[in-house]
Amino acid sequence: MNQREGDYVPIRDAENIQLGMFDKPLPCFGCGIGWFSFLLGFVFPLMWYFSAILYFGKYYNKDPRERSGLAACAIAAILFTIAAVIALLVYLL
Repeated sequence: MNQREGDYVPIRDAENIQLGMFDKPLPCFGCGIGWFSFLLGFVFPLMWYFSAILYFGKYYNKDPRERSGLAACAIAAILFTIAAVIALLVYLL
């Protein structure tokens, strides 16, 4: 009622407390730890393993927006491991 014209009002929902919980931007330039690690993993593949550990440790429970990036890193880590084992076997045989 005491608002000036043109000001925005934050919307709060009494039934859903988590509505404003994830208003903060994600870390690592706004793309989140998972996607940042996924991109950095092409240069430094150990980042995929770090993010896979976070994924399997359920880090995404703190912020559900991180789940897809961390899952992509876990898949990339598995594929990189399979490719490294195949390359090692081909080299040794």
